[in-house]
Amino acid sequence: MIDLQERFIERRSFIYRLFLIYFLFGTFLLLILYQIFQLQISNYSEYEIAALENKTHEMNIQPIRGLIYDRNGEVLVKNVPTFNLISIPNKVNDPNSFIDDIRNFIDITLEEEAIFYEKFKSKARYNRELVIKRNLNEQQIASFEVRKHNYPSLFVEKRYSRYTDYPSILSHALGYIGAPSDAELSKILSEALHPRQETIFSYGNGFISGKTGIEKTFDNELRGKFGEKVYEVDARGRLLKEISIKNPEEGKSIFTSLDLGSHIAANKALNGRMGAVVAIEIETGEIVTLFSSPSFSINDLSNGISRDKFNTLINSPQKPFFNRALKGRYPPASTIKPAIGIFGLENKLIDWNFSIEDPGFFTLPEDGRIYRGWKKGGHGKVNLNKAIVVSSNTYFFSLAYRSDINKLGDHFSQLGFGSKVCIDCFDEDPGLIPTPEWKRNKLNSGWSLGDTVNLGVGQGYMVATPIQLAYYSGMIANKGFINKLSLIQNQEDSFSELIALDNFKELDWNKLHRAMTDVIDSPAGTSRRLQDLKSFKVAAKSGTAELVSLDSKEDYLLIRENEEQRDHAIMIAFGPMPSPKYAVSVVIENGESGGAVAGPVAIEVLKELIEQ
Repeated sequence: MIDLQERFIERRSFIYRLFLIYFLFGTFLLLILYQIFQLQISNYSEYEIAALENKTHEMNIQPIRGLIYDRNGEVLVKNVPTFNLISIPNKVNDPNSFIDDIRNFIDITLEEEAIFYEKFKSKARYNRELVIKRNLNEQQIASFEVRKHNYPSLFVEKRYSRYTDYPSILSHALGYIGAPSDAELSKILSEALHPRQETIFSYGNGFISGKTGIEKTFDNELRGKFGEKVYEVDARGRLLKEISIKNPEEGKSIFTSLDLGSHIAANKALNGRMGAVVAIEIETGEIVTLFSSPSFSINDLSNGISRDKFNTLINSPQKPFFNRALKGRYPPASTIKPAIGIFGLENKLIDWNFSIEDPGFFTLPEDGRIYRGWKKGGHGKVNLNKAIVVSSNTYFFSLAYRSDINKLGDHFSQLGFGSKVCIDCFDEDPGLIPTPEWKRNKLNSGWSLGDTVNLGVGQGYMVATPIQLAYYSGMIANKGFINKLSLIQNQEDSFSELIALDNFKELDWNKLHRAMTDVIDSPAGTSRRLQDLKSFKVAAKSGTAELVSLDSKEDYLLIRENEEQRDHAIMIAFGPMPSPKYAVSVVIENGESGGAVAGPVAIEVLKELIEQ
């Protein structure tokens, strides 16, 4: 017999279960409908954008580097178009026969061939261009043009090279470009729109950065800003077509203070001898000449130089890469004598009438050591004016002997020695002002009065660079005031320096200028042979930096057989007098005579600047 109560309970349970199934199924259906709504309506734009991004590929475009000009608007460094032979690998069926065919009309080196095979597969996979040969000459371009219809996967594309018409004359001032270091490349790429993406190169050498000179100092300004090109790609990442382009921003051009003509004059006058010439515009502190010899071709360094040629240059005993204008260390020799005279007058150790008898030597009272002058028998009775004109060593030996070494060192510092004098020069050397503390720390020896005496004629431990000598010359010319030197016209960051003198007046400056003018114009002047080389008045002081002790002078004719032991020839000068516009320094290594050897170079450079 059927239990009605039991059947009622089973039926109710069944209805509950069925209801639960319907509920769960309905809920699941609603969730599916909601997701469809989200995908098709709410999130449509988001997914559409993501899909498009998966179909595009961004590439950076390398900017063109800014130009470099001289002070007269002459282009010193420019971008010259070059032409590269470029292939489209995914259109090449047989790379081996492809290269063999090209070799029939264009020479392909083993290195270029190796690079082609190394990169072929990856370039073909992603439909990228592959450079086969860079810097094609006219004959190679012509050989391709008559055959290009046979090579649909091959074309010639324009790229740029960094180039100057004056590769050796301005090499140290301008500097050169090259492949960036890892740190430099990281910085360059950080400025790109897509640092991790590929770059379309505008230069045949790929990524470049300034390595020395103005190219290095102003690399950020010259570099420019990257552009962008967007391509459509397929699912495998292969380029299909160009979608958009944002052109790069060309680098800022640099208008230097350099004068091309004065560099040509310096190069001609120096005539291959080792040395440096620096000239400045006195009123502004702008560097108009920054010449170092021997030199090298910055075109070779910037656009490709063989390893053998590079090794020859870097191993040369003449050190052509060494910038003597900024880094050469030389005893200032007799060019320091006007500075010693200023010190003596300022500290009331002498006046213009104070005189001594010059027997041709100075004897140190403490130990009897003799310090010899350059003229046997001396110059007789000399005051400060005559001492400068005839370059009396004895006078300045005795003046230095009476000087406090610490005060004298501070005085040299005010004149620009012992520190960098240019605000934007690459890798300038500060030179050296020796002090008792320096000697104790460096040489483990005490300072002697003889050390101070030697400073009186610019010998001993003191060394100066040619640019410091030009700065010092300009400060004397401008009567104790000058701007910090710069390679840029109208440099806003320039600042001025003034010698803090209480007892040195306008009259003293005029007398000093007159004495330095008589160095050339007086019959007794040490540089009187320069009189006929100029049509305007020049103030000057020559120097002969001795590389052997004065005690060995009697053997100098024997010593000079070794060219490397010959004295350095030095000259500082400014003109035209009485209102000087330019100051110049010249150092000729192992040139022997400052007035006779360095002097004509200084005059030629001043003539070019003043008479142009």
